[in-house]
Amino acid sequence: MIEKFVNREKFDSYEDFKANLEFTIPEDFNFAYDVIDEWAKIDPTKIALLWCNDFGDEVRLDWEALSKLSDKYAFIFKEQGLKKGDVALLMLKRRWQFWPMILGCMKLGVAFIPATVQLTKKDIIYRCNASSANIIVSISDKEVIDAIDAALPECNTIRKKAIIFPETNAKTNFTDNPLHYSVAPEGWLDLDYELSTCDGIWKKPQGDLLPHGDDCLILYFTSGTTGMPKMVYHNFTHPIGHIVTAHYWQQLEYSDIHISVSDTGWAKCGWGKLYGQWIVGVTNFVYDMEKFVPHLLLEKISKYHVTSFCAPPTIYRFMIHENVQDFDLSSLRICLTAGEPLQPEVYNQWKRLTGLPIVEGFGQSETTVLAANFEWIEHKPGSMGKPSPIYDIDIVDDDGNSCPAGTEGNIVIRGIDDKWPVGLFQCYYHDEDATRKCMHNNLYNTGDVAWKDEDGYYWFVGRSDDVIKCSGYRIGPFEVESALQTHPSVLECAVTAFPDPNRGQVVKASVVLSKGYLPSERLIKELQDHVKQTTAPYKYPRIIEFLDELPKTISGKIRRMEIRNGKGPQ
Repeated sequence: MIEKFVNREKFDSYEDFKANLEFTIPEDFNFAYDVIDEWAKIDPTKIALLWCNDFGDEVRLDWEALSKLSDKYAFIFKEQGLKKGDVALLMLKRRWQFWPMILGCMKLGVAFIPATVQLTKKDIIYRCNASSANIIVSISDKEVIDAIDAALPECNTIRKKAIIFPETNAKTNFTDNPLHYSVAPEGWLDLDYELSTCDGIWKKPQGDLLPHGDDCLILYFTSGTTGMPKMVYHNFTHPIGHIVTAHYWQQLEYSDIHISVSDTGWAKCGWGKLYGQWIVGVTNFVYDMEKFVPHLLLEKISKYHVTSFCAPPTIYRFMIHENVQDFDLSSLRICLTAGEPLQPEVYNQWKRLTGLPIVEGFGQSETTVLAANFEWIEHKPGSMGKPSPIYDIDIVDDDGNSCPAGTEGNIVIRGIDDKWPVGLFQCYYHDEDATRKCMHNNLYNTGDVAWKDEDGYYWFVGRSDDVIKCSGYRIGPFEVESALQTHPSVLECAVTAFPDPNRGQVVKASVVLSKGYLPSERLIKELQDHVKQTTAPYKYPRIIEFLDELPKTISGKIRRMEIRNGKGPQ
């Protein structure tokens, strides 16, 4: 399948890869028709989706079943009055229905918005009205349904609301649970019933009715770490860019059973268990966990013989505190991470426990993988790796000039006016000002700060708003966090700027302690000295506060703005 979209599957070196990778974008490309339906013809009985939950339920969908189910969802949505150009908001956690449902959306041309079930009434109203959403689909959790029903009177364009229910064992567990609906509430469409009774035949649209090209495939809402979330508009060619994500960074093969630990509400789901992975043809393994419990995740990896594992560093940070040696992880051949910077200490501990390095990649909701530790290059723990060949990536100063090695600057993609890179978002939907702010002068400014070393490796510093300017020094929070993370008392931490009348700003560390440790002045001094010995002494945190948990966005990213705006320790 890959050979349909790239000129070569294999390369001899990173330099060969960077210089010579070329893409072919088929005319009228539509991922659902041109990838999923094609696999259904080539290898219909190969398992495409392997799903399980905490209650013993399993669903195994081969390519043929996945193709047919997506046809049914397309037919059902059309029967409900949806059409090309409409928008669906999907609050589905990790339910297996998400995958054939979004493929059905692709076939019909309904743009979809992956959303977390943690959205409040205010969040739902904002997202529905900002996107002009026409249908909202939810799991059966009463709290989620009630939040939606409370929001809908203020949602101007919603015409339909639909619900899906848990699998057999989970449903039995939830039957007498007042927190879950066992039947569709009044006014809600039971999509599971519609799916089980659907006998219509879906016909692929033709001409202008076929969704493809610059039509809207998906809208991601950004994390909102510095303001209201923006809508990231990706068109139908976006999945092709994820070939680099799955085949060249994650190094996936057709025989792999791959898990990316991500809720369907985040862009990481598209990155990690959808587009590039299914172009390669892997079995996507989905563990529909009620909540993250490290030893249960390790059990699932062992039981289902997972071969490829990708998770954010937070997951690894918790897993290394488990008795990892008690689980059979012999099937694993590669471990990966993205979503936030990886501290070298976590890398070293995981490699010591499993024998496997953690292969880091870096990107955004707006892109595919921008830089990664590709197979041809030596790993440098904590580094983002080297740039993807899709993009002409550079590090520039505030005037747009290239920064020399060792100098921090803004990560940009050059040449977007000359040739739009496949995989790069088209715009911030309905927000021309935000689009112009980051896309100008023939480049896209990612808003991230990094530096590159003499070998061409990129090193993440932080979001541009997060860089600390203390007495003339620029201090990236990640390096200080990495130093703190090597101390056994630190479970999680976030480093931010704190105003200082003499130095402008000083380094402040907000720390969540590991079990067995208590806050004290002595521990503060110990942590400060630890940082002085681990990195440049001027970077040590002059202020340390202890928190029970770090404030985070609903996508799990640390809300540094909230920490910065706090009063600090009293």
